[in-house]
Amino acid sequence: MQSALNIIGEELILVEQQFRKDLESDVPLIRKVGEYVLSSGGKRVRPALLLLSARLCGYSGDKAVPLASVVEFIHTATLLHDDVVDSATLRRGIASANTLWGNEASVLVGDFLFSKSFSLMVGVGSLDILRIFSEATTIIAEGEVMQLLCTGELDLAEDRYIGVVRSKTAILMSAACEAGAVLGGVSPEKQQALANFGMDLGIAFQLMDDTLDYIATEEEFGKSIGHDLEEGKITLPLIHTLRQCNEDEKYAIEAVIDKDEMSLDEFRHVSGLVKRYGGIEYTIDSARRYISNCVSHLEPFEAGIVRDAMLRLADYVVTRSK
Repeated sequence: MQSALNIIGEELILVEQQFRKDLESDVPLIRKVGEYVLSSGGKRVRPALLLLSARLCGYSGDKAVPLASVVEFIHTATLLHDDVVDSATLRRGIASANTLWGNEASVLVGDFLFSKSFSLMVGVGSLDILRIFSEATTIIAEGEVMQLLCTGELDLAEDRYIGVVRSKTAILMSAACEAGAVLGGVSPEKQQALANFGMDLGIAFQLMDDTLDYIATEEEFGKSIGHDLEEGKITLPLIHTLRQCNEDEKYAIEAVIDKDEMSLDEFRHVSGLVKRYGGIEYTIDSARRYISNCVSHLEPFEAGIVRDAMLRLADYVVTRSK
């Protein structure tokens, strides 16, 4: 991340300022919840991708910062909705918004952020960018429903799970990169290359999140470890484990997933199976393959500090611990 910050650090500060400005509303709770989620931290990977992609494509105008703020608006809206759906109590190491203000407020403020995002995009004046983000938000909603349908599905196929990841997580990173390319006015081939870069980076990002749910501490991860398992989410480490383990072990995993609440011992048992059957290593190797694809996606672009920073950002995804 540091390589990226060296290049776009000042712009990211402007993104934070823009975010707070765009939160203006006659309803005080909207600003209160929005600023709480914003100030709770976050790596700002999505705004950084848009800013770096625009730089890589030679853009030097004044629309990158507002659009980067829009990306963070959309991402924040999805977090608010996700935490309600998942009954989450922690987000980035502190109490989630729904824990403090309730599910109703979280959903409605998330709706405000989504609606405001499109109003802000209209102000940028690019139909192509409006199309990219409107399609992305539609796909994100589909991904949420797909994930819900896959809950508790022990025979979930890996390719179907990756499809959920593409829709729910990776598409917004892809859209951020593609929007930067549109600002830069590059060829359709380069625009698609950056969209592909963001997609593969986003998949790798989520796969690493999947491993952290089993191996990180709550302090490192910023949310409850084992929460995916307790919610019945079958992620890649568990998919691999279920393919390898015996019937008794599979039955034990199923019994834990079917419970409304999971004990610490039950989590330790399942996470022990995941580690024994190489679910963590398998998932990390998969993430690294997607990151390798990121390198080839950037080959059409001129070598330099911006391209290097984007590649280092990709490397960061598979080495982070939170």
